[in-house]
Amino acid sequence: MTLALGALDLLLTDHHVHSTWSDDAVSAPRENLVAARDTGLASIRMVDHVRTTTTWVPGFLAEVAALPRIDGLEVLTGVEAKILDASGRLDVPDDLVVGPGGVDRILLDILVTATVRAMERVGRGQLAHLFSLLPKIGLHESALCDDHLAAIANAAVRTGTAVEVNEKWRCPGPRAVLALAAAGVPLVGSTDSHECSTVGRYSWVSDAASATRLVGVR
Repeated sequence: MTLALGALDLLLTDHHVHSTWSDDAVSAPRENLVAARDTGLASIRMVDHVRTTTTWVPGFLAEVAALPRIDGLEVLTGVEAKILDASGRLDVPDDLVVGPGGVDRILLDILVTATVRAMERVGRGQLAHLFSLLPKIGLHESALCDDHLAAIANAAVRTGTAVEVNEKWRCPGPRAVLALAAAGVPLVGSTDSHECSTVGRYSWVSDAASATRLVGVR
């Protein structure tokens, strides 16, 4: 049975694309927009890194809002923030607006208890490269038990948090993706692009989606 959670194919979304508003990216928002159009995406989320000291979010939003409209291409915004501690506290500016008049999502970065608490704090989150930290500390996704995955899935559904399937970091893996999809978690594709040439270009995500029969999931 195919798990169909939405109208858009997972591979027609790229919900983690960085621009020159991030200090380690090379493509401007307009270049990313053109790349999304040329790749045939139906939805792109433009995302850049923030810290508590960041002051440029209004300028970023204004630049994205001024981009030309392209029929059939949804353009969304977000910021990527680290989870600072186990309480779920985020490294974001105090005056950050999430929702109308601000960014659409905050993309979150770290582990199970902290991730659940951060989802509850944010309310409009997107989990960025979920579990990418594990290999960096000598662990593997296989170390996660079903209860870990259920805790994240339940919190994501409860808070309306999306989870990205990330090309760059190749995570979360098929077992986690299938568990999240089965629980009704919104899934989006993500290249984590820092240059426009990779926007919407999938290999691992495409294989993972096919292997877990998730084409058609959003």
